[in-house]
Amino acid sequence: MNKQISSLTPFFNPQGVAVIGASTNPDKLGYGLARNLVQSKYQGALHYVNPKGGKLLGRPLYASILEVPDPVDLAILLIPAKAVPQALLQCGERGLPAAIIGSGGFRETGPEGAALEAECLQIAQAHQMRLLGPNCIGLLDTHLPVDATFLPPPGPLPGDVAFISHSGAICAALIDWARGQGFGLSKLVSLGNQADINETDVLKPVAADPHTRVLCLYLESVSDGLKFVSVASQVSPKKPIIALKVGRYASGQRAVASHTGALAGEDNAFNAAFHRAGVIRADTSEEMFDWARALAWCPLPRGRTVAVLTNAGGPGVNAVDAVESNGLKVAELKYETQAALGKHLPRAASLLNPVDMLASATPGQYAESLRILLSDPGVDSVLVILPPPPMFSSSAVASALIPVIHKTDKPVVITLMGESLIQETAAQFRAARIPEYRFPERAASALAILAQRAESLSSPPSKAQSGYQVDTDAVRAVFHEYKPDFEQASLPQEVSHQILAAYGIHTPPIGLARSPEEAKQLAEKFGYPVALKVASPDIIHKSDLGGVILDQRSSQAVAESYIRITRNIQSARPDARITGVHVQRMFPKGQEVIIGGVQDPMFGPLVMFGSGGVEVEDLKDVAFALAPLPLEEAERLLDKTWAGRKLDGYRNLPPADRGAVLDVLMRLAQLVADQPELEEIEINPLLVLPQGEGAYALDVRGRYA
Repeated sequence: MNKQISSLTPFFNPQGVAVIGASTNPDKLGYGLARNLVQSKYQGALHYVNPKGGKLLGRPLYASILEVPDPVDLAILLIPAKAVPQALLQCGERGLPAAIIGSGGFRETGPEGAALEAECLQIAQAHQMRLLGPNCIGLLDTHLPVDATFLPPPGPLPGDVAFISHSGAICAALIDWARGQGFGLSKLVSLGNQADINETDVLKPVAADPHTRVLCLYLESVSDGLKFVSVASQVSPKKPIIALKVGRYASGQRAVASHTGALAGEDNAFNAAFHRAGVIRADTSEEMFDWARALAWCPLPRGRTVAVLTNAGGPGVNAVDAVESNGLKVAELKYETQAALGKHLPRAASLLNPVDMLASATPGQYAESLRILLSDPGVDSVLVILPPPPMFSSSAVASALIPVIHKTDKPVVITLMGESLIQETAAQFRAARIPEYRFPERAASALAILAQRAESLSSPPSKAQSGYQVDTDAVRAVFHEYKPDFEQASLPQEVSHQILAAYGIHTPPIGLARSPEEAKQLAEKFGYPVALKVASPDIIHKSDLGGVILDQRSSQAVAESYIRITRNIQSARPDARITGVHVQRMFPKGQEVIIGGVQDPMFGPLVMFGSGGVEVEDLKDVAFALAPLPLEEAERLLDKTWAGRKLDGYRNLPPADRGAVLDVLMRLAQLVADQPELEEIEINPLLVLPQGEGAYALDVRGRYA
């Protein structure tokens, strides 16, 4: 058995549970926990610990864990925080391998609580004991069964969706909501402060549960970004993982030297990490569980075409809009399909997609029309709309539809519109494990996730490109030579160009002039036209201050531009250090994009691609990925942005050298992966010439950590 799973076995399959802090007072959490363990019909040994003695729910109260008889391999502590270390020490002496600390009063309360939490972890580690919590509500398994939480009954219905959460309050609300929705859970794990066990640790044990078909995560952060990506990448091909990452708009305040650094916030890093790990990211709690039901209960589609079956025109049109807005396609029904529908429906019915059977549609017409649509090879999935029919009960329609849905290998989701009139019908579909939603938008979104899941499984991730021949020693030598200048400055252009050249990324000839005369000499050497750019470690956005002049075509113009640039900067930023002016050979016009790399504190090296220029932070037409990059993911970055799609040509723009852009992107990804000391590096713009003519890094900026 996997070592990680084995080490957590007492949490998920305990042979005996001891409740330290069990109480005879019904108002205490210790009573609620004891009650839940009994009412969940846990079949293992159950022990209660309270120094006051007596009996609780027909069982003796032991004075300490040291008196509890075997078997016991899991202790649950619900006692004041200051008493936890001593009780935990006794658990260690007793030889227990696992403990849940449900008590609050630890790191979440401040420095004193943090010290108490650290003490608990030290005790656990000294006795090779794993900890869940503190400050958590515990865990439950509806199939074992065991309810090791103190939440009020009733608990969740047995189901096939597991929920792992950083928030205990969310767990409590979810259980009540899910039961009201007729939605079952397989496992629930509340992580609390994660002094020891974190979200990554429980992924494999929860996924190993045969009753769990989907894993849902409520995340505030992750404890170890690289480990999370590694483990989730192993789990997600076997069972889908849906994550709701909250706090997405919190922004860090670290200094940055580039647009890439400014845009590579926590949220973009999580998006990149989730994509690499195969984790589906939900934007809302409702979305997460809408998708979970579909993934747990539906077969996966073969493609993205959808047929809509309705008895009302308005909702049908609404559904078609939702289908297309979710990246799905409205299926074009074959002539044979339309003809078959016509034999069973009124003359006034619409046989196109959406198929509108009219308000008079009978349960039999619903069932037969669905069967016909499912038999069309051009239909990959079906969205059925069922408002309360005026002539028949929605329950009768459901009874007719369910056998048809159970016989197909294509996904079918129901838009069951209404509320009070459709409660019985909703229960029918839920009992039959058929996802039903109140509005077409939610149903279409669920179908889109099924298509996304099917596509991800049919295209397993490839290995990142890392075969470029690079003289890494030469790169490090460059860093070492210039390191004294890096403490408060970005990398000089010459250094950045040397680094890019070592990785096979082409740059136009460039040189640093310290006088108008030197600028003229460099221009004559490189050939006209040339661009002049101020060289200053204190200025990031040079063009904003008049520090860039382009398309200079004579020595006199070059000399005058040198003087103009230095005067512009001295006027705008008299405190800025000016080391000279860079002279660079200009290329013919092409498309301009931005490519950058940055070291993320949680997930390591990231790369960015998108629309370049001075408005990159305003446009935000960018996409991020973890580095290094496989070709398929580099392609995705281009396809996801307007800058990338435009490379294929747009209006008066001829097609550009897309292959050269992909090559530069993967080379830069390898650079930031190879050189962790390189905190940021950015090419803005990367000039992309017509097909077959390559791409050149015109302006480079970077920061050495």
